[in-house]
Amino acid sequence: MRKLVLLVVLAALAGFGAFWVVTMPATVPASALGAHTPNHDNGRTMFYAGGCASCHAAPQQDDKTRLGGGFALKSPYGTFIAPNISPHPEDGIGRWSEAEFVTAMVKGTSPDGRHYFPAFPYPSYQRMATADVRDLFAYLKTLAPVPGRAPDHTIAFPYNIRRLLGGWKLLFLDGAPFRPDPGKPADWNRGAYLVEGPAHCAECHSPRNALGGIVAAQRYAGGPNPDGEGWVPNITQKTLGEWSDKDIAYLLETGSTPEADFVGSNMAAVVRNTSQLSAADRAAMAAYIKSLPPRDGPPRPPKKK
Repeated sequence: MRKLVLLVVLAALAGFGAFWVVTMPATVPASALGAHTPNHDNGRTMFYAGGCASCHAAPQQDDKTRLGGGFALKSPYGTFIAPNISPHPEDGIGRWSEAEFVTAMVKGTSPDGRHYFPAFPYPSYQRMATADVRDLFAYLKTLAPVPGRAPDHTIAFPYNIRRLLGGWKLLFLDGAPFRPDPGKPADWNRGAYLVEGPAHCAECHSPRNALGGIVAAQRYAGGPNPDGEGWVPNITQKTLGEWSDKDIAYLLETGSTPEADFVGSNMAAVVRNTSQLSAADRAAMAAYIKSLPPRDGPPRPPKKK
């Protein structure tokens, strides 16, 4: 019996040790970055493509470049609060190194070595080119420092155990950057990069499984809004089959649909950002979205009477 107990204890220790190793937060060392001359114009493009202001701009103020955080994102797991990402040295990212910012964006690891919750859409940001991430960091440093820390998340147990996110990353974070399709034209590849990477469109327009990962077979097929209110639309050709590339590009510029209606809720905030992109980038995103094959999403519940 003693030997059996000892074996069980040793097996448990070995299992815990293996779990601890495989869930260790990954980082990008500064030595891996090399020389780089920042392009602030490109950084600004990444800022608007990524919709950074939608979550990180301090609420109730008109200047969307004041990134003091505080936006509350409700979910089945609790409420996530967007942090201050202004260049404030104490309350924001003013003291972050470039490598720490790249690590956060593509590995989902904080400067103090913790896993970020994937409400921060690093599963999409990992597709971004490192040069684009570095340009974004350089652009953010040109913005006004905003004092004040955002409140902490309020996440239910056991989802608040960050080490468990290492297991989540093993399932849903592959670390692969975007690779263009040589059989597609340059504008399609540009659109694919923007939509799959910085714009992280799939993060909202796809249903999630029980672990919070995107259901791959229903990617872009819409689903319930994570905050529990409303429905995020299917943007594959299942529902946009009659829309043209120009219709989609026009919506990204103005928020207007072919039916002369206007998008609302969170999509209105998205359009405030995509309207700042070049016409060529909006057209590229539209070309890629138009190419998404038709997919059935989860059944939508009947409207309450």
